[in-house]
Amino acid sequence: MLRTLLSLFATILLSATLASAQSTRDDIVWVQLEARPSLAEATENIRGYAQRMSDVNGFSLGGGWYAVALGPYRREDAENVLRVYRSEGLVPIDSYLATAREYRSQFWPVGANQLANPEAALNGTSPSGATASQPLETAPDDTEVVIVETPEQPATLTPPISQPDETVREARASEARLTRSEKMQLQEWLKWAGYYNAAIDGAFGRGTRGSMSAWQADNGFDPTGVLTTLQRATLRGQYYAVLEGLDLQRVTDTQAGIEMVVPLGVVAKSATEYPFVRYEATGDVPAQVMLISQAGDQNTLFGLYDIMQTLEIVPLNGPRERKKNSFVLTGEDGRISSHTEVTLKDGQIKGFTLIWPAGDEERRKRVLREMQASFASVGGTLDPAAGADVTQDIDLISGLQVRKPQRARSGFFIDTKGHVVTSAEAVRACTQVTIEGEYEAQVSVIDEALGVAILSPKTSLAPMATAALRSGAPRLQSDVAVAGYSFEGALGAPTVTFGTLSDVKGLRGEQELARLAMRVEPGDWGGPVFDAGGAVFGMLLPRDAQSTQQLPTEVNFAVNADALRALLAQEGIQAAQASTGDAIAPEDLTKQAGNMTVLVSCW
Repeated sequence: MLRTLLSLFATILLSATLASAQSTRDDIVWVQLEARPSLAEATENIRGYAQRMSDVNGFSLGGGWYAVALGPYRREDAENVLRVYRSEGLVPIDSYLATAREYRSQFWPVGANQLANPEAALNGTSPSGATASQPLETAPDDTEVVIVETPEQPATLTPPISQPDETVREARASEARLTRSEKMQLQEWLKWAGYYNAAIDGAFGRGTRGSMSAWQADNGFDPTGVLTTLQRATLRGQYYAVLEGLDLQRVTDTQAGIEMVVPLGVVAKSATEYPFVRYEATGDVPAQVMLISQAGDQNTLFGLYDIMQTLEIVPLNGPRERKKNSFVLTGEDGRISSHTEVTLKDGQIKGFTLIWPAGDEERRKRVLREMQASFASVGGTLDPAAGADVTQDIDLISGLQVRKPQRARSGFFIDTKGHVVTSAEAVRACTQVTIEGEYEAQVSVIDEALGVAILSPKTSLAPMATAALRSGAPRLQSDVAVAGYSFEGALGAPTVTFGTLSDVKGLRGEQELARLAMRVEPGDWGGPVFDAGGAVFGMLLPRDAQSTQQLPTEVNFAVNADALRALLAQEGIQAAQASTGDAIAPEDLTKQAGNMTVLVSCW
């Protein structure tokens, strides 16, 4: 009986000792920075890290993959190291803590073997006598690094079928040591890869196991439904491969009071002009990032929302959402995709804009996700005087280009419902048509034969004046005038150009045309043509629309009022009839024309 008790006591003591040693070993970790599919690539990267920090190591992961890691450290110290190095931008944002179980053998520093005795390595020695953080000089560039292990096939992100790096039992054990957040991250990677479509909850149920099996089968692994350490590293490598070269780093801008991850591999800070801090493209990827920071209230927020929609960096196509204390602006065209998020909190308006080249959607979404997750307010707001000394430009707002239409022409209100008559050329092939640069309109009718278009406003309008159409033509050689935005909206109001009526038909006898003798600008096309009494007797056509010949600049044409009236009647639009009257003063005609003439913009 005594012998049995002594034996049982010895067994318990040995188990406790082993458990204590295992617990101590689990408390020793490394900060894994990256994994590379070739020894040469991993060694080259290690040399780069070793120039900036100490404790740099290289380990084999198996399957032809090689890890770059810092350490070893106690877990608490490692978490602090990881946090500090991330904040300083010295290590990749996706660096994480790893234990000795995840590594097979050590190849850097040369001769070191921290895995055999992590406790000794933690104290600065290893069984081989090498220090845990051997300096770079011990392995010059021409040193041949040798790893004693079974030769493997060249590695790719899709490894060939081979012996697993862990048994299923070992894989379950290593999986059990994952934190809930690490399990959720694994589900996110599977979801990104297209294998998982359920909730990101960190619970590995039937759906997660099924997605793991499918991923393993498609990537040349035995579909066990439990990912080994190597397989998790492979999946992680696939997830982050798309971000290679973007150099995502956490940036803290104390002026703007914003901290956020920025892809410094493709953009660099270029200018600060209130309320924006701009990062412009530095290479082949035409990306841009903006930090937005200003003090204000809801009115300021809504004003910023309106202003940003006028900028070239926010294309017209895309959803917009404005809430009480925030807004989101998205826009895309054939050139760029733009995303803006802004929030008002405690009198501070802060946000960001990401502009990314169209067609590179996978990287754009991933970069945007990293920016959203990392965005934080860390202080005050941008000084309103920031950038005040920059050269001013009427086409710029805080250094950003105001969006310009493809073309801007003229038109005129034809009834009290806000219908507008303009030229067909003005609205051809437009993504959006606006009246007065503000009110969106739809093209109700285009008559290509006449060269006339009729617009209907999408919101209710109340014109100050509408056109009254004349019956018949004025007297030949009588004074006429055209009202239009000669400078395509630059002046903010229409101008009036005077001339004479040369003929009541076209050069080939067209009865629906009138020939005018006056010099006009493209911005005038589509504008109303008046007789001396202020009645509208036509609409100005684009130059050369009715001729294949090069005509003198003072020769222009208009569609007459009778042809306009017939087209309007077909659409159920009743135009006012002009009464015959005496000639009015030029200043009165200018005022009357200004009240009915509108700017028509094609975007």
